[in-house]
This record gives sequence, structure tokens and C-alpha cells, in this order.
Amino acid sequence: MLMSLKVNREILSHRSTMVVKVYGPICAATKRVLLVLIEKGIEFETVHVDVTKGEQRNPEYLKLQPFGVVPLIQDGDYTLYESRAIMRYYAEKYKSQGVDLLGKTMEERGLVEQWLEVEAQNFHPFAYNLVIHILCPSIFGVIPDPKVIEESEAKLEKVLDIYEERLSKSKYLAGDFFSLADMSHLPFTDYLVNNMGKEHLIKKRKHVSGWWDDISNRASWKKVLEHYRAPI
Repeated sequence: MLMSLKVNREILSHRSTMVVKVYGPICAATKRVLLVLIEKGIEFETVHVDVTKGEQRNPEYLKLQPFGVVPLIQDGDYTLYESRAIMRYYAEKYKSQGVDLLGKTMEERGLVEQWLEVEAQNFHPFAYNLVIHILCPSIFGVIPDPKVIEESEAKLEKVLDIYEERLSKSKYLAGDFFSLADMSHLPFTDYLVNNMGKEHLIKKRKHVSGWWDDISNRASWKKVLEHYRAPI
């Protein structure tokens, strides 16, 4: 086994031919990966990488991920890292299995890709700043900066105003179907709502709040949370 990492296996009703190994800590990016695997009914096991002990910099791990970043997956002889790339890979590879997360037409696919980029470039940076300065500064070696917190929240407010307008016209970000674009928002929005006292950012916007209530009650998300509550 890689280093001395702990393994937690999740057995699903629809089995792939081989168990996918997901390396990473209990973090937002790892949860994204588990979400797509669960939505697609793919058997997996998680291999815990303790970043607080620097396990992501161990030589064994660096052979798999030369940048020392989590998460990554091993699917037989195939290794892939970057959570959004992994999401896209499994959504495409198993497009006809489980929930279609990419859209049925090229136009729908374009909107999924657009809103995935919006999440990565516009939502994530400010949500991430709030997480590292409020929720877990010690893990990142950060001294909480009230100015960064204030500025990040203000910028996130403007982003969510755009989401409110979009979601007033469609049930989900890419249209009237749940997709990778919505899925990618789940972990960090959960931190904002349930761990950081920032639920007002979501709840005061009628359509954003309704969207959040919908996606956060998906069986796949509940399964991810249950997976990490289970003994490891």
C-alpha cells in the first residue's frame, strides 16, 4: 500500500470492472471526485493522504502526482489528477451509465463547460479564500486576514448575484438538468453554508437558495458525507 495511508472502500450497486482508487484528504476536491463516481455507479476506495503530515510530498506519492497536489485517481494502469479533469473523464467515459452529467446536445455541453469554468475562475477563488482564512487557516499556515475575508465575501456576493439572475431562468446552471457544473459547487458551498456561518450568502438569494436546497439533497452528496463519517 502507498506509504501507510488508510483505505476506506465504498461498494456500490453498479460495479465497474475494477475498483477506482481515489487518493486525497477529506477536502472539497476529493469530494468532487467521489460525487461523479457515485452518480455514475462506479466502485471506488479512498486512500487517505494526510496533508497535515506532508504525505503528499512523499516520494511514493510524487511518483503518481509530481506536483504534490491532491486528489488523484488510479483506474487500473491509468492515473489522472486535477479534480475537474477527473470529473470530466468519468462523465464522458460512462456517459450512458447513471446520470448524464454533460448534456444531450453540443449546446448543452457548451453550457456545462462554461459554468464549470465560471465555478473554477469566478466562484472558487473567493470561496477558497474564505475557507483558508476562516475555516482552516492553521492547516494552510495562514494568519487570518480580515481584509482578505471582507474583500473575498464582497466579490463572492457579486458572483452570486449573477448566479441569481441565471437561476431565475433555469433550474440548474447549464439548463434544466443537473450537471458537472452544479456538482462542482457542492463542496465549497457546503463549507459556506454549514461550517463558516456564511449561509446568508446563499439563503438571501431566492433562486440560488432553491438551487442549493435541490443539489445539496441529492443522494450522491449525502453518500459522500456518509462515506467520510464512516470509520476509516
